[in-house]
Amino acid sequence: MKKIKQIVTHYPLSVLCIIMVWILSLTPFFPETPLDNVALIDKWTHTVMYGGLVCTIWCEYFSNHQHVDWEKLAFWGWLAPILMSGMLELIQEYCTMGHRNGDWLDFAANAIGATLGATVGLLVKYSWIKTQ
Repeated sequence: MKKIKQIVTHYPLSVLCIIMVWILSLTPFFPETPLDNVALIDKWTHTVMYGGLVCTIWCEYFSNHQHVDWEKLAFWGWLAPILMSGMLELIQEYCTMGHRNGDWLDFAANAIGATLGATVGLLVKYSWIKTQ
């Protein structure tokens, strides 16, 4: 329980983003919007959602640590969100009673978004260092 409290204390925005990703991924129905007519809007949504999540994780990590453990950050800040997205796609396919569908292209969009988010997190870190 102490470890969970420490994670929530040090990474509140990341935890909030993770909770929101789970809620959005498992909500059975979404209302129609004018953006439904945009080509690949679902894939763009996945890319932005996971990009924002991973960027938030990386920025909070950098703000909480003087020394960067790159292996730990690569696992928990990049690979773990991708694995979580794969798990959510499987849950959507097999556990939502047909209300949601898992999709390999969604998983690919999530991985692309996570990679872009990590890249933006690095850019923020190194641009911040140059300004200080």
